[in-house]
Amino acid sequence: MKKLLLVAAAAVVAVVAKKRVDASKHEQALWQEATDSVLKS
Repeated sequence: MKKLLLVAAAAVVAVVAKKRVDASKHEQALWQEATDSVLKS
């Protein structure tokens, strides 16, 4: 039973970590777009 709880806890941690990484990547992409120095001619 303890192994099952450990696996479930590890899965929850992995999901939360993935969501944080995805959110961070999205935020970085927004900043990249906002501060992009495109030369308009």
